[in-house]
Amino acid sequence: MRILVTGGAGFIGSHLCERLVEQTHDVICVDSFVTGAKANISHLLGKPNFKLIEHDIQNTLPGGEYDFIFHLASPASPVDYAALPIETLLTNSIGCRNVLDIAAENKCGIFIASTSEVYGDPLVTPQTEQYWGNVNPIGVRSCYDEGKRFAEALAVAYERKTDLVLVIGRIFNTFGPRMRINDGRAIPNFINQALTDEPLTVYGDGSQTRSFCYVDDLIHAFELILEKVTSGLKDDGSVKVVNLGNSAEMTILDLAQTIKTMCQSASEIVYGPLPGDDPLQRRPELAHARSWLKYEPKVSLKEGLDKVITWFAEARKLEKRVSSGEQT
Repeated sequence: MRILVTGGAGFIGSHLCERLVEQTHDVICVDSFVTGAKANISHLLGKPNFKLIEHDIQNTLPGGEYDFIFHLASPASPVDYAALPIETLLTNSIGCRNVLDIAAENKCGIFIASTSEVYGDPLVTPQTEQYWGNVNPIGVRSCYDEGKRFAEALAVAYERKTDLVLVIGRIFNTFGPRMRINDGRAIPNFINQALTDEPLTVYGDGSQTRSFCYVDDLIHAFELILEKVTSGLKDDGSVKVVNLGNSAEMTILDLAQTIKTMCQSASEIVYGPLPGDDPLQRRPELAHARSWLKYEPKVSLKEGLDKVITWFAEARKLEKRVSSGEQT
């Protein structure tokens, strides 16, 4: 199949492009490199079934024939959307519209990467796809929360008016190799602090919870969605919205202590003020993903952390060699 991946040079997007190329699909990766990195897909450049287009989806996308679209483009870290609030909103509105136009022209299936952030600071746990959320529309995180909620609404409007086949995936916290050292999220923050014996900064009292999914499990969910769509999803005419992640829940303080132990770090744990609108609980209800996709995450947190700690340690060594002018 000929597959378009927007945001394909990002952390998750690059893993998806890699898997699709391995499966001999023709992959067209679009990325503006605002938060993505060419290094993430450098090993794919030159392969006959991979093409990179450097382009900002806020501008009209070049046309083309596609059998499926994975729309992943958007800043996704609090560090990014705090620095790029307008860009985040426009990517998830104008940019999303441009991608949906391409899908409508091709009458093809499209996966819209949404987020657990659409649930805001949830009043119910675990969060099901039927939960409407508790979001502050003018808060410090609203550019991302409301941007993704708008993208969902826009995609559904297109689905109802055109022949495209739509799946919306609400992605919960995901981690793995190729996360940026300065990503700003809990796992890369703690690993980098632990590897350098710096204090591990826990915001609030650390009792807030998250559920962490290793990237390989998420990419497998994408494969299952592609298979489902191409086997005739639109038989019931309904939009499919599905939580994607891992339902194993833990506190941020437990995560910090786990990473400290795994890194054999001398770091102490220190506490800072909880950021505004930071959700206190985040855990997906995966019953729909299990029944509809037969999806089941397989990589445990510690197994995934072991891989990521090794990757970050190597990335730090490479960064140090480059900064010192050594050959790589």
